[in-house]
Amino acid sequence: MDDADAPVEAAAARPPSRDRFAPLWEPPAVSRRGRPPRVSRDQVVDAAVAIADSDGLDAVSMRTVARSLDVGAMTLYSHVPGRDELVDAMVDRAYADLALPDHDLPWRPALEQYARGYWTLLRAHPWLLDLNTWRLPLAPHVFDAEEAAYRILLDTGLSGTRVVETVRIVNSTVAGFARAAAAEDADAQAHGTDYASYWEASADFWEHLFDPDRYPSMTRLWSVGAFDSSSMPFDLHISGLLDTLALLIDRAQAEGPAHIPSYEECMAGYDERVAEELHPPQD
Repeated sequence: MDDADAPVEAAAARPPSRDRFAPLWEPPAVSRRGRPPRVSRDQVVDAAVAIADSDGLDAVSMRTVARSLDVGAMTLYSHVPGRDELVDAMVDRAYADLALPDHDLPWRPALEQYARGYWTLLRAHPWLLDLNTWRLPLAPHVFDAEEAAYRILLDTGLSGTRVVETVRIVNSTVAGFARAAAAEDADAQAHGTDYASYWEASADFWEHLFDPDRYPSMTRLWSVGAFDSSSMPFDLHISGLLDTLALLIDRAQAEGPAHIPSYEECMAGYDERVAEELHPPQD
């Protein structure tokens, strides 16, 4: 274990406190006492992201980031208290690159634009796929992405629960494609053979070993060119998912759209409801 990361390992079992995420919203002021810092917090986070983009998330430690900046590891602790907080800041920085859809777009092109933006984000920063997406940091740019996705479906007639479920399905679908594409990247680099060349080299298998009688469904799909796209791992294909979602929205509107309170309605009595959730009455 890297000595510079020892305090982080010891603290990993503790649930995150307010102090962990507060710097993502209000970066701490730099002390004016003593010698000015050799690097800024932005430089530290950018360096960590560059290492992760190049070598993966496991390559990021306080020591490797410090080495890339030509400073001592202890210098970094004046900006981030440990690796967990550094990764939080990295995620927020990466999500700042996510292209969010235009507010005025109808739901379908907006959701497709969101999905393609998320795809581009994961392809640019594949180390994001190594994170637990159920525990992403409570960070402003992460929230910006979630807000944009929910806004797209909020007034389509779907229930609030279905809106959240649908966004999760879209995110999981995009992440699945991105994970497969990242694996293809790794195989192509390791074996020196790209996707198209790999399948072209398998012609002998299809001619002598594949049994159409055993796999009639695959044979029927092959006969209509369903497997012909050599760029499959590197394109995002979600039209079928959007078609299904369109049917759900049409049905919801036909049956009577769900009522989700307006922002103004939500804010009326907001403080009281939050207080009740945080401090429920004792029996």
